[in-house]
Amino acid sequence: MSLAGIRIAVVAGDEREQEIARLAAAGGAQVSAYGFPWPDNGIEGVTLAATAAEAMCGAHYALFPIPGIAADGSLFAPAAPAPIVPAAGLLRELAPGAHVILGTADDGLRQAAAEVGLTLHEYEHDKELMLLRGPAIVEGVLAAAIAHTRVTLHGSRVAVVGHGTIGALLARTLVLLGARVTVVARDPVQRAAALAAGADAVPFEGLAGLAPALAMLFSTVPTRVVDRALLELLPRGALVIDLAAPPGGVDLDAARELGLEAVWARGLGRRAPVTVGASQWTGIRRIIDSIEEDRRGS
Repeated sequence: MSLAGIRIAVVAGDEREQEIARLAAAGGAQVSAYGFPWPDNGIEGVTLAATAAEAMCGAHYALFPIPGIAADGSLFAPAAPAPIVPAAGLLRELAPGAHVILGTADDGLRQAAAEVGLTLHEYEHDKELMLLRGPAIVEGVLAAAIAHTRVTLHGSRVAVVGHGTIGALLARTLVLLGARVTVVARDPVQRAAALAAGADAVPFEGLAGLAPALAMLFSTVPTRVVDRALLELLPRGALVIDLAAPPGGVDLDAARELGLEAVWARGLGRRAPVTVGASQWTGIRRIIDSIEEDRRGS
């Protein structure tokens, strides 16, 4: 299905949005962009707007980034000159009945969309797309771990909290690199899967007993599960990496106060923006095609 006649605004994000915007334009859409790093040579078929409002003016679809929305309600946009908050006033720039496609919305965006009469489509938990971008995320985690430690992964005692799609990929990779991995998960089936992949596994209640011997702790759970009480049990100087979108799964402020090396590893898909941007576009395009088919069939 051609995207001719469809106006798409790609707002906020990182280098992945360059590829998403390029593919949208290559599909025939009229594309405007704002709030992500702009390449020196531009992007063929894509217009760079001066503001988020200008980019979104009259668009049928607004594409926001997949990393979660920050506590202040702003979109993930590390290269933007100022926070981009998708409040009702900004959403009103879109065409009537427009659609917003993003990883995960917060309550503020949901309320603003309802007020304006727009439809939100969230695809953060699309397992196929998560698997496609998973290797890039794991590579980014490994790079962060290597950059922030003075020991090898090989032979180090590490814990991976959570054994969903990304947690399972990370745990398996760490096992293959020779780390001494323990997966922490509530689900007994996930713990069994971790054991089958060569890791040890414990329920959440077992994390406190592990903590004093850990060199590194990786949390993939999107709710606060690693609190100050647990962090106090880690050796001073241990590395703690939180992979989760806002609000995150680790009390990172407490971790730093306790002398731990703390990293919030958001947006790791940007390590391979062409690969990951293309996989995200696969999911976005699927959503757009479904909407357009329904519209044309009605």
